[in-house]
Amino acid sequence: MESLFIEIKEMIIDSLNLEDISVDEIETDAPLFGEGLGLDSIDALELGLAVKNRYGVVLSAESEEVRQHFFSVATLAAFINTQRAVSA
Repeated sequence: MESLFIEIKEMIIDSLNLEDISVDEIETDAPLFGEGLGLDSIDALELGLAVKNRYGVVLSAESEEVRQHFFSVATLAAFINTQRAVSA
């Protein structure tokens, strides 16, 4: 799962144009929004689109579960793995 963590971190950096941040600076368990990485609601939309395009995961913006899945790199990776298993 470590490779998926790195892949997600790279996707975050690329899709949000975070040029001043490296993969190593994004903590796997740290919150992506607020006090953690400091992403905002616009970033959430862009990140959701990137996840959908890259992994084919369908997201519902109104779902409280989506917020939980996007809490950290670790929770996002677990969500992607679950969706992959369901689709297989």
